[in-house]
Amino acid sequence: MQSVSFGRHAPALRSIVHLSDTHLLAGDRRLGGAYDSTGGAKAALAAIERTGIRPDALVVTGDLTDLGEPDAYRRLREIVEPVAERLDTPIVWVAGNHDERPAMREGLFDEPASLEPLTAVHDLGGLRLVVLDSTVPGWHHGEVDAAQREWLRGVLAEPAPLGTLLALHHPPLPSHIPFFDILELREQDALADIVAGTDVRGILAGHLHYSTSGTFAGIPVSVASATCYTMNLQRPATDVNGMDAGQSFHLVHVYDDTITHTVVPVVDAPTGDYFSAEWVERMAALSPHERLEAFSRKPS
Repeated sequence: MQSVSFGRHAPALRSIVHLSDTHLLAGDRRLGGAYDSTGGAKAALAAIERTGIRPDALVVTGDLTDLGEPDAYRRLREIVEPVAERLDTPIVWVAGNHDERPAMREGLFDEPASLEPLTAVHDLGGLRLVVLDSTVPGWHHGEVDAAQREWLRGVLAEPAPLGTLLALHHPPLPSHIPFFDILELREQDALADIVAGTDVRGILAGHLHYSTSGTFAGIPVSVASATCYTMNLQRPATDVNGMDAGQSFHLVHVYDDTITHTVVPVVDAPTGDYFSAEWVERMAALSPHERLEAFSRKPS
């Protein structure tokens, strides 16, 4: 019953699971001595499976490891690949500033070590997903370099049937938190010149450890929070720090005329059980008018 639709919109044409900032450490060490990043990744993946979704891709937008350790990449594969196999979906790995290109290329792609940017183009049944590498070796700020930008220009020269999504680590958005300004994506105007007016329908990013959204060159940008730790935004911007709470991922649904990005908290909480597959089945057996009568009309 997952594809049933009772409203004006037909079911989504494509779906994507978007998570970010797993920050694994070799030996399952705790991040900063405090955060169980391995446990956080496992919890997020378990939550993804509980949704029942069969996505067209599982996209992880960077900072896959915290120190770029080869063993951490191997551990990440051990955790994520079995889930992707059960979901029958490809994994799309995106490089983040905490990653190291040579170890990531060896550990996740079984390719020779190289400092070349990790870029890719995925065809998800007509939806094009373009992976950019915004990392700057030896630094934590971001940049999509000139060579990548020209490569992207060539990729976007021909529209895709269902349009294009970009995935990169550093979001082309402002942050109200001062330290993120230092680590922002640079040369944004040059990137905007490439994507403006193309078939790019959305940009997926991470880096901030909190969920946010905005627009870039008229294109919606969606930032997924982290699975390891998030930012405590209940503080003044100058005093924001990490906390072991609020971890989440995004469910991305691609429709003909819009794309939605739904934040799914990774939390164990009591849940009501009024709605169910059986309830949906009962509603599906009714006419649209009968459904309104049964569920929309307020009691007298």
